[in-house]
Amino acid sequence: MADLFPIGTGADASSDPDQQLSARLDQAKRAGRPLRIKLGIDPTGSDIHLGHSLLFRKLRAFQDAGHTAVLIIGDFTARIGDPTGKSATRVQLSAAQVDVNAETYLVQLGMGQAPAHSLLDFETPGRLEVRRNSEWLTALDLPQVIELLSISTVSQMLAKEDFSNRYGSGAPISLHEFLYPLLQGYDSVHVQADLELGGTDQKFNVAIGRDLQRHFGQRPQFGMLLPILPGLDGVQKMSKSLGNTVGLAEDPLSMYSKLEKVSDSVVDDYLILLTDLDLASLPHNPRERQKLMALEVTRARHGAAAADAAQLDAAKLVSGVAGSSAAAAEVLEASLAAVNFPARAFYLLSAVGLCASSSEARRQIQGGGVKLDGEKLTDPNQEFAGPEALAGKVLQLGKKTFRRLVAG
Repeated sequence: MADLFPIGTGADASSDPDQQLSARLDQAKRAGRPLRIKLGIDPTGSDIHLGHSLLFRKLRAFQDAGHTAVLIIGDFTARIGDPTGKSATRVQLSAAQVDVNAETYLVQLGMGQAPAHSLLDFETPGRLEVRRNSEWLTALDLPQVIELLSISTVSQMLAKEDFSNRYGSGAPISLHEFLYPLLQGYDSVHVQADLELGGTDQKFNVAIGRDLQRHFGQRPQFGMLLPILPGLDGVQKMSKSLGNTVGLAEDPLSMYSKLEKVSDSVVDDYLILLTDLDLASLPHNPRERQKLMALEVTRARHGAAAADAAQLDAAKLVSGVAGSSAAAAEVLEASLAAVNFPARAFYLLSAVGLCASSSEARRQIQGGGVKLDGEKLTDPNQEFAGPEALAGKVLQLGKKTFRRLVAG
């Protein structure tokens, strides 16, 4: 499921280690040297979702095979923002924002956890280098920046689809945006990458890294491009801005409940990209495949016991027995402390943060999308006298969002 380039051509391609990754792997094995596998991430937000995890799963596979993962935290490049997939110039982040985001990323990837329970292996010596590209990019002087700019041309930059579309539509392109792929490529030079991982939308940036390595007299890296995971809607790519994500930091019940409702059209994509299950051995019934996928992905993140409990709790919540202590114990809590009683149902939803506004809460209730302990709320004006009438009950919005109401 990965695209690998360069693809060897000609009679000598099968044995040329600069044309075939297998040949370079063999060469590294004979030399007793692990390959350096680069993956760069820009901490432009605080959450990593399952769409990102494809790359980390592959990086972990290289670690487990004895190679060195070079995880680059783009704390400098994040201040520019990757223009890939964007129709306008990105808002530049402050250094403080990026630093906070970077720490949360590392925690979600498993920093401080045993390798058996983390996405990446942070403990085995020689298996991971975590670098921040501000280490070398802030030290570049103007002559060095000019040298980087001289390696590429305006026509090359405009060949990048995102720039081409914006230029053709008259949307502005700031000059600093042309620097992004060059700076990301320079990361490959600095860490002497043998291979860079990226999504299929990163081919341009990875290829720039190869060009820069050649310019600076290094052996060009390979690019391994992985598919883009569809979002929960089954249509667009998984993206927080589109609201179709499953976050790595989500609790087991929320994760399982979201995955259990993923579009039928992408269930097999999720099985292939997020699990190690053999599709041929799975049941043909679409609903059973859906539930098995949700369970397996949740197990990989939270462990078998938590995933099994989440599956059971999700069934209880949907069937209307959410009031049981076993089910409610696994649901995220929402405090009633800020609610002014007596409270009507529409106000309650907005007060505990399930809806952005009272008008939205009204629409959700009138549309039949709200349940309290498995019973559908039908009247937005239904009144609750005090917290004692609600404490301990589970409020459900749609099929995926559950909150256990607590008095304090």
